[in-house]
Amino acid sequence: MKSKMLVCGALAAALTISFAFSGCGNATRNEEDMGQVIATVDISKSTNLESEGLSQYSSAIDSEKNILKRDLVASFYNVGYSYVQSGYDTAQVFEMLVDALTTTSVVTQYTTLKLISWKSQENPNLLDEYLSLETPVERYEYLLEGEISDESESDRTLLARYALYSSINSSLDSIEEGIINGDDDSASSDETRTTPGGAGEEVEDFLPLNDDGTLNYAIYTGYSGDGFSYLIGDSGIYQDDMLEGSTRSTRRQAYASFLSSLKQNYLITEEDSEVRDILSLSYIQEEYLSQLQQQVINEYYERYQAEQEALIESVDSNGVYTFLQERYERDLTDQSISNSTASSFENTMSSLSDTSFILYAPSTEGTDGGTYGYVYNILLPFSAAQNVNIDTSNTTAQYYLARKDILDDIIATDQRSAWFNGATDYSFDADEAGLDYYGGAGRNYLFFEDNLTQTDRYQTLDKYDGRYSYNGSVAENDDGSYSLVPARLTVDDVLSELENYVEYVMGGDTVTIEKQDSYNVTDYNDYYTEETRNLPDSQKQIDYSRFVYAKGKVDLGETSLSSFLANMFVEESAAYKAMSAVNELQYAYTTDTSVLSQYIGYSVSAYDTNYVPEFEYAAQAAIAEGAGTIYVCAADYGWHIIYVTATFDTAGGPVYGDDVAWTADQVLSEGTFQNMYYNWIKDSTLSEVTSTRRSIINELFGGDTTVTRYEDTYSDLLEL
Repeated sequence: MKSKMLVCGALAAALTISFAFSGCGNATRNEEDMGQVIATVDISKSTNLESEGLSQYSSAIDSEKNILKRDLVASFYNVGYSYVQSGYDTAQVFEMLVDALTTTSVVTQYTTLKLISWKSQENPNLLDEYLSLETPVERYEYLLEGEISDESESDRTLLARYALYSSINSSLDSIEEGIINGDDDSASSDETRTTPGGAGEEVEDFLPLNDDGTLNYAIYTGYSGDGFSYLIGDSGIYQDDMLEGSTRSTRRQAYASFLSSLKQNYLITEEDSEVRDILSLSYIQEEYLSQLQQQVINEYYERYQAEQEALIESVDSNGVYTFLQERYERDLTDQSISNSTASSFENTMSSLSDTSFILYAPSTEGTDGGTYGYVYNILLPFSAAQNVNIDTSNTTAQYYLARKDILDDIIATDQRSAWFNGATDYSFDADEAGLDYYGGAGRNYLFFEDNLTQTDRYQTLDKYDGRYSYNGSVAENDDGSYSLVPARLTVDDVLSELENYVEYVMGGDTVTIEKQDSYNVTDYNDYYTEETRNLPDSQKQIDYSRFVYAKGKVDLGETSLSSFLANMFVEESAAYKAMSAVNELQYAYTTDTSVLSQYIGYSVSAYDTNYVPEFEYAAQAAIAEGAGTIYVCAADYGWHIIYVTATFDTAGGPVYGDDVAWTADQVLSEGTFQNMYYNWIKDSTLSEVTSTRRSIINELFGGDTTVTRYEDTYSDLLEL
């Protein structure tokens, strides 16, 4: 599985999308036209510069004021073209992009001056040394030396290089993949299946370094020469990402196509004499400069946010995080009002996530309600042939008895074929990787090798253990596709898999599942409640407990609801392990793909729901028995294997109890409610002040005084 990195920065564009230029129609005519200035930004003209004590440093931005037409065109193909495809007017999109480019330039100039101001306090000669350097790249590399983080001094420069190099490799990968596959698209299909959160995603600010602190990552083009080498053996950890089937020849072909696209769009100039040395190309240098400028902005925000973070982390003499406590109490009060009714609380439940917390639940005691909660749903469906006999409008007992026989013949199979033969191959041989897994002989394929084996580089998969092997036989074909023969499972087989895998992940005898005698109906009249069985047909009521095939329980070892909810995301807790195992089985077997995108499953009301009645009954009954409960029910869609992930007290009130501790042992313990709430408050607050700060900077230093647009130079683009 390959990792993809988004290109960032004001100029970053052609690295990932320049190959679409020719297919979209060129708006430019020649290199001279592309080099025209469409706007000039000079914040030294702002009277606010002096009030912030920055005017004495304004000479630092003298050479960084012009925005060129090629920047606008590149930005259009990077982000703007997608807006046009979505129905936006082309002229409007170009105007939006000009706004974005000028705003970014304003922010870049301001943050540059601000960093020089801050760092000049430590080095009074910094500005002179900065200006003594010949190129903008050298200047920004110099400015980024030394920062407030605990990382090494050159980390921001290295992060800029890594972002650039990985973007180039990603672009070349895309071209080379087409060269390797040619016109044969049989190795993949359009089949898709949702992947767990974090799949293939690098950890934030991942930086691969050698022992000596140099970057352990480089560009691979297949060329080398006097003073440069872009061979696979010199590419560092990119060798782990290299395309299967890649050769020096196919990589060179990809690079040739890359260069052709740049030339076609006048992004390679006459000064670029040695095109084999990709890092010497003027356009690539501009891209690198853009990445450096982004790092300057990032460092400014890091310093600015540190002040805000200090406020969030303020602790009183008793060790209480006062800001968090006050914010929690305010949010709790607001929710006690907004969540006071069933309908309003149900809306809140549907928006639950790790950045949107439910702090207050209404009471259902003394009403006709049950318990609120969340469930996973593993749906084992009827086949197309069986569906012919399913009539969703029929609610008679006779129909249910006939449906029972069809349910007995349902066969389930592993649904993860798209992770083999879809657009991305996520599969790998666990034996070759040396990983332990569940499945036994002949079941040795897992998914998301990067996440499971390179934990320093890739994120942990979200609520997904990762050791449940593909249930079936796998054979890799010569063309890179896979021939799959999934095992055919009855509902009993799937329940055995569930019981055994959850116990495998939890490491003990923790699951009990028992079939229900009440399911074994032989007379259709038994589907009616005992009280209504002898009444006229119009008055008979269905006994939905008769559709419950099996019940079970996972021993989570939690007795207190608030304690369970506060610890359910601690990765070493029983609750999290069980949830991650069942969630993985959802990915493997359910055909109800909408549940795969739900945070901790479907929200289930304590009152009437929109679910089919059999599912509603079983889900509500399971929730009443608490987290870890398993119910299996029959319905018109097939078998529903229901697992309760979380419930709320019917007594109502604060979900996490009346006395939530905001001390360091709770706030700083990963996975606890306080820790998640702290991270949410911190991230959302810092994101808000960052967004607000950008707007404030633009208001103070943007506008007609500092920004001049030359619309005549890009008017032809507005007419496309």
